Amino acid sequence: MKKLILGFIALCNLGLNAQVKDEPETVDLNYLEDQFYLGITYNSLLYKPDDFTQRNLSYGFQGGFIKDIPVNTDRTFAIGLGLGYAVNSYYSNLWASESSGGVTYSIIEEDVITVDDVELTVKRNKVETHLVEVPLELRWRNSTPKEYKFTRIYGGMKFGYIFSGRSKLVTSSGATSFANPDIKRFQYGLMLNVGYNTFNVHVYYALSKLLEDGATVDAESLDLKPLRIGLIFYIL
Repeated sequence: MKKLILGFIALCNLGLNAQVKDEPETVDLNYLEDQFYLGITYNSLLYKPDDFTQRNLSYGFQGGFIKDIPVNTDRTFAIGLGLGYAVNSYYSNLWASESSGGVTYSIIEEDVITVDDVELTVKRNKVETHLVEVPLELRWRNSTPKEYKFTRIYGGMKFGYIFSGRSKLVTSSGATSFANPDIKRFQYGLMLNVGYNTFNVHVYYALSKLLEDGATVDAESLDLKPLRIGLIFYIL
């Protein structure tokens, strides 16, 4: 009986070994890095006028999909073309007020404004934008068909269209907001994503201004340009 059991085990081992040899590991040499992405950023504004300060936490969220187009045999270089959505808020002491003559800008001093001869305490004041974005990337990574954790450097341009842009003010008497026509609809800038595996640093530097030409505060041109720094996560 013992010999039969040992013989049976030996036959099983031979069968398993044969099965392993009959099923070689397959490798996809034409793999792609098509990826969904999610990101969170801290938003700052450059080229600020005198006495302009940012307040609270200016933030941004982004998400979308990028199509990967390899350009070399090893597939370490590629072009990425995507489509996404982003929302960005910029908190500051720049107050935008709406009137029949257009939008007027002024600097909030000591968190107090006067409306109809009534002093109001300012709690929050921001510009908020919602965009459809098109990222265009030149991508380098040291990935392989069997390695899903790798270093990446993705740089390029990001184009955006603001389909909703509002100025919002919250005071001691309540909240007011309006669709600000001075917000420049078409946005574009340089971006860089660098990191390893899921976690990557994201930097976006706007080449376009946040507001249209002609927007001024105290006779000074408002040439504000966004700079966004944060994290971006890629999901295969």
